[in-house]
Order: sequence, then structure tokens, then C-alpha cells
Amino acid sequence: MTNPTPTPETQVADAAPGNWVDTLAPAFARPYLRLSRADRPIGTWLLLLPCWWGLTLAMLYDQSPRWEDAWIAIGCALGAFLMRGAGCTWNDITDRDIDAQVARTRSRPIPAGQVSVRGAVIWMCAQALLAFCILLTFHPAAILLGVLALVPVAIYPFAKRFTWWPQVFLGLAFNWGALLAWTAHRGQLDAPAVLLYAAGIAWTLYYDTIYAHQDIEDDALIGVKSTARLFGSNTPQWLRRFLVATVGLMGLAVIFAATEQASVLALVAALAGPWAMGWHMAWQLRGLDIDNPEKCMILFRANRDTGLIPLIFFVGALLA
Repeated sequence: MTNPTPTPETQVADAAPGNWVDTLAPAFARPYLRLSRADRPIGTWLLLLPCWWGLTLAMLYDQSPRWEDAWIAIGCALGAFLMRGAGCTWNDITDRDIDAQVARTRSRPIPAGQVSVRGAVIWMCAQALLAFCILLTFHPAAILLGVLALVPVAIYPFAKRFTWWPQVFLGLAFNWGALLAWTAHRGQLDAPAVLLYAAGIAWTLYYDTIYAHQDIEDDALIGVKSTARLFGSNTPQWLRRFLVATVGLMGLAVIFAATEQASVLALVAALAGPWAMGWHMAWQLRGLDIDNPEKCMILFRANRDTGLIPLIFFVGALLA
């Protein structure tokens, strides 16, 4: 029996046409997978990449890669998928009235009537529980950090109601994995991980400000705050500042991580990561049109590659 073809009424407006959820998933599961943004994997990548940065830099820091690190990398990938899904479900539960008033989001499962609030809560808890089971396989200090991560996750959906800087709260939540994965390997939190975390927050401010420009008109009508609305036509100047902060803080994290035990070649290779990342962010700036929602979405999605760039250099440094 074939799955029914998704219609414009059931598809989510900003999902890629022909995505696997709309074409391959069973019809009963589609609304829940859409709640988890399984049809839009970019968010999972943006949550996962700081985890892998933290893990690779931790291995560079102590020069002690272990087989357990392979499980940390896999566990972070599974956990990122699950916690991104749980976080998005929580976001949709809290924002259901706002989403119903915004053109891009009114097709989401809750405002579209595809999933009840009770069903969404159950789905959120199921995803979080599975992620917690994975977390329990990590070092106790990492488990504690994982539990503390729920604080910024819980606050983020409400941030747009009380601050012009909700992207900061998103950055706090989305880059927590840099701290967690570092600690899962090392058994403790060290200064380079904190610097890496700060770099990730600056990066989130960069890409999510671009993303927020898609909704700037609707947000203004309903009173939702964002850095896109705050910066307005000055957005390119602010993005340059976030670019510099990202590259600078990540460079410092590399220096602190690699100067004690890594070779000079490894240090140079790792430092090339934030440098190359900065060039990719500069390339995005050259193509930015804040008045073109489609272009903003394209550039936002390009940040998967932005985050992969330093990871490639960090892995190369481990092999140097």
C-alpha cells in the first residue's frame, strides 16, 4: 500500500519539496516527524557540529584518543537528532498561538490541527527520554551537563517575548554540546571548551539573525522580538561582528587546546579551521539580501557546510 501524496495543506511551508518525511514516512507518523523537524535536517547539523568540535579539540588537547570516543561521536549524533526533535516540539507547543499568525509557520502540525497539544507533549517526552538513555552512557560529569542543558532549552521559546536577543538563548542551547562532548572525553570541563562554546554562540547569532529575517514583517505585526528586527538595515554590520567573534574565539580555543601537547603542525592545521570557516561566513555576507526570504533560507542552510569546515581541519590536526 502506497503512502498518500502530501498536499499543500499537510506539508510544512519551509520544508524542502520531496523530503523523505513527505514521501517515504508512514502517513500516521508524518505530523510527529514534522514536529521534530525531521523534514529539515539543518537544525540537527547545527546542534551536532559543536559536539564534534568539542570532542575533536578535547582529543587534540590531551592527545589521548580512545575507542570510546567513537561512541561519544555516535551518541552525540543520535542525541542531537532526538533533542533537536524534542526542543522543536517544545517550541511548537509554546509558540502554537504565534505560529498560527505567521505565514511561514501556520502550516506546522499543531496550528494546522494535525497534532493535539497532548499528543505533542507525549512525543516530546518520548524523544527526551530516549536521549537521556544515551546520555547515561557518558561520563557522570557529562551527564550533569546534559541535564543542565534543559535550562536554556526550556527558556528559549519564551525569549522572543521579553528580549530583543532571543538568538543568544538559542546559542546557549544549540552549542551546549561543545561543553558536553569535551567533558564526555576528558571527564572535566576545561577553558578551551568554554571558549569554543562562546564561539558557537557567536556563530548562532550570525546564522539565526539571517534566518529571522524571513519573518521580520509578521514578527513586527504580532510583537515578536528578534535580532533581525533589532538590527534592521544594519544587519550586515552586526553579522561582520559576529563573524569576527566566531573566528577569534574559536582561534583562541584552538590555541589553548593545542599548545600544550600537540605538534606545531597540528596547531597550524587546527588554526586553519576557524580561518576557513570565517571565509565561508564572509562568502555568505557577499550574497546576503535581507529583503529576500528565499535567499535568507538558502544562506541559513549553508551553515551546515560552515560548521563542517573547522571540523575537517580539527580531524586533520589529530592525524598530523
